[in-house]
Amino acid sequence: MDETWRLIECCHAFVYFVPETRDAYAEAGLTGFWRGYFASRAAALGTAPAEVVTAAFHNFAPRMVARAFPDVWRRSSPEAVLAARTAVADRALRRLAGDLIDGPAVAEAAALAGRAVEASPVAGRVLFAAHAALPLPAEPHLALWHAVTALREFRGDGHVAALLTAGVDGCEANVLAGALGLTPPEQRDHRGWTEEEWAAAAGRLRARGLLGDDGAPAPEGRAARKAIEDLTDRLARPPLDALGPDGAARLTGLLRPLAQAIVEGGGIPFPNAMAMPRPAAPA
Repeated sequence: MDETWRLIECCHAFVYFVPETRDAYAEAGLTGFWRGYFASRAAALGTAPAEVVTAAFHNFAPRMVARAFPDVWRRSSPEAVLAARTAVADRALRRLAGDLIDGPAVAEAAALAGRAVEASPVAGRVLFAAHAALPLPAEPHLALWHAVTALREFRGDGHVAALLTAGVDGCEANVLAGALGLTPPEQRDHRGWTEEEWAAAAGRLRARGLLGDDGAPAPEGRAARKAIEDLTDRLARPPLDALGPDGAARLTGLLRPLAQAIVEGGGIPFPNAMAMPRPAAPA
């Protein structure tokens, strides 16, 4: 993952971890972390059933998704949850970034990221298309968050395609990432897989030569993971290509201070369940 995508991910993903989520989703009728997570990320799809959300998210155990859907839509609505998620972004950004969000850099970044979203193809990008179709918030810091959220899902949709191309299922993807030290020790629980399913996935990876007998990644496993990430990056090129080299470089530079404020404020833990790497510190 190159620097631009690390920054885009960082400027989006804090909404999953910040304490503002608890009150905002409770006000929308949802209690418990996972109800808020699943409902907020899937709300752009409308009242989609568990099977659709499982397909779109890819790496969660189906039973874990089924515990959330359709229950969350009996407790709340996509409209209420989307409003709550925007409130989380607003409150958390004001706390983490302070006056930075009112500066011209954020407004310029929002315009650039918005251009990238508008220029990106939707074919095969279900979560991206759903988020890109949502109304654009008026305030620049929320317009920026809206755009980087859509862009994050653009890359995420491509990542799922890359995993499928490599023949790596959802549980195997988690096992391989964990073996590489990219996720926390609790990853199996975070994604809802049983010990038996986790062990079976590790066995399949060993049989393909991707893991050693000790569970550590084999050279072939590291190469396979790199190939998946390389393909993901290639599939993610359209939004940045639409901006051109200068526009993409400008967006990267504008996002750095905001991402730094989010990370320094504890907005995202490292390691995390998304295997999201920490953005590089400013030179």
